[in-house]
Amino acid sequence: MSGAWRTLGLTVACATGLLATPETQAAEYAQGVYVLGNRGPLAGVAPPPGFYFESETYYYSGNLGGGRLFQGGGVVAANVKNDTSAVFATPIWVTPVEILGGNLGFSITIPFGTPNVSAGAVLASPRIDRIVAGRERDAIFNVGDIYLASFVGWHSGNFHWSGTLLGVVPSGSFENGQLSNIALNRPAIDLSGALTYLDPVLGYELSVVPGITFNWINPATQYLTGTEFHLEWSASKYLSKELSVGLVGYYYNQLTGDGGSGDRIGPFKGRVTSLGAQIGYTFKLGEIPVSTNVRFFREFDVKNRFAGTATYLTISAPLWVAPPKAAPEPRTVVTKN
Repeated sequence: MSGAWRTLGLTVACATGLLATPETQAAEYAQGVYVLGNRGPLAGVAPPPGFYFESETYYYSGNLGGGRLFQGGGVVAANVKNDTSAVFATPIWVTPVEILGGNLGFSITIPFGTPNVSAGAVLASPRIDRIVAGRERDAIFNVGDIYLASFVGWHSGNFHWSGTLLGVVPSGSFENGQLSNIALNRPAIDLSGALTYLDPVLGYELSVVPGITFNWINPATQYLTGTEFHLEWSASKYLSKELSVGLVGYYYNQLTGDGGSGDRIGPFKGRVTSLGAQIGYTFKLGEIPVSTNVRFFREFDVKNRFAGTATYLTISAPLWVAPPKAAPEPRTVVTKN
């Protein structure tokens, strides 16, 4: 047997063995459209009516070792590493409209960035109708899918809570057959609630944010990602009015398996837990209060997903805040003598 035929035979055998292994990745691109860890301290606190702007710089580094399979954009690959850097720009409008005593608000998030994805071996790709061996790397800068949200926030003493309906709209930048896609091209709806306990006297903050994501099929790949549950939490201590430190974490569990005619690796479900730390600081730029927060997460107890670290830098500031409502003037009661 010639060297060329021997190489081809080994490649086919390797690809066949990998495709048969049960160690595969859940969710197309092994990611959810809901970015874990983006809700941090004070998640349940809705600001007063006005216009706000928030920018989140996000960096994630994770890998799939041990011959685990990855499917994204129709590509099936093994030994994949993902280093994603992205920015999420979010204008927020909190209206004076009240629903059951809570303020109604809206936001739109536009992500953009570069997933730097490399694979040790590409086993299938829609770009070429054959098995491929060898390393491949994609690093494409693009605009991600658009996040449209509406929320209602309530307050009672030290308790603050909100409910959010989030819709994910494909941006059209998705490229089939490409490893690097910040746009997942996966329409989805996410329902979440957030509860925060904030004691301004003792300086303690506790927040919890459970949610569930319902996915529609990716029309470009015919891959249907299953329903996903996510939970984020934080516990912080204010060392001063401006400075806080604390612990953060998230938990993810895919409730139903993947499917669709484009799913080549089976209906496997993912799970991940993370633990990390945060530091927040607020300062004034002129008369404008600017809030900053850095969060770092380390993932563990990972099943059928990337395992790695995530880092956030969040900067938010009010653009305009409605003046508080004037207190009603006391009525003078005139009594007759």
